[in-house]
Amino acid sequence: MISVIIPMYNAERSIIKALNSVKNQTFPQSEFEIIIINDGSTDESTELTEKYIQQNPGMNILLLHQSNGGVSRARNQGLATAKGDFIALLDADDEWLPLKTEKQMKYFEDTGFDFLATARNGNPLLYPYRIYNGMAEITFDKLLIRNEAQPSTVIFRRKVFENTGYFDEDQRYAEDVNYWLRVSLGNTMFILEQSLVITGNGKRSFGVSGLSANLPEMAKGFRKNLAEMYSLGKITYLRYLILHIFYWTKYVLLRFRTFYYRSVRLK
Repeated sequence: MISVIIPMYNAERSIIKALNSVKNQTFPQSEFEIIIINDGSTDESTELTEKYIQQNPGMNILLLHQSNGGVSRARNQGLATAKGDFIALLDADDEWLPLKTEKQMKYFEDTGFDFLATARNGNPLLYPYRIYNGMAEITFDKLLIRNEAQPSTVIFRRKVFENTGYFDEDQRYAEDVNYWLRVSLGNTMFILEQSLVITGNGKRSFGVSGLSANLPEMAKGFRKNLAEMYSLGKITYLRYLILHIFYWTKYVLLRFRTFYYRSVRLK
């Protein structure tokens, strides 16, 4: 069974589309356990979801509730509840293409991979990810430079949760990279070159949609991850300094790029 964990916060405009994308998977619907965590929504998300559950009795959907605590806390509640041998993440404003699960599960059957992501929005995988036989390996060193594994693209074996633990509930930005870095220390991770997920309605993420639109907070999240890896002894002080400069440079460039795109749209 695959446990699909969906954090939901004020997602009345997108939650049904996300749920329909699970419903429309070519992989057998009986193999899904869908866990929705309502993270203190104040809009119509809860009512819409409850109605959807009533209208789709053949889907195994569990709706949980918590006071607003952020996406990491919501995912952790889902992880604690999940019963599946595999865990899939899906954000409430994203959607899977129909073949996503079937294609990923075929790789799990044929390989010993522990963690498998996919490309998204038709975007190519960028440096330092190198494609070989239609996929690229995700490693600790690569994650320090670039994260290509957006949460909604990810499926991992239950053993990953068992040997890595929970998301950091004190971290609301770049929390996925924090978790992937820890996952990479004891598991095999790969990403398919195939684009099988639409995130943020196909928009760019950094500076445009989702939590990553908040560039200053994302920058703090990356610096927090870097400091944590240094404190754990996973990187040297010299490497910490070099990456610190790299992150600041990347942040400045992203701010300029976002300003440029917004200026063009306003013309």
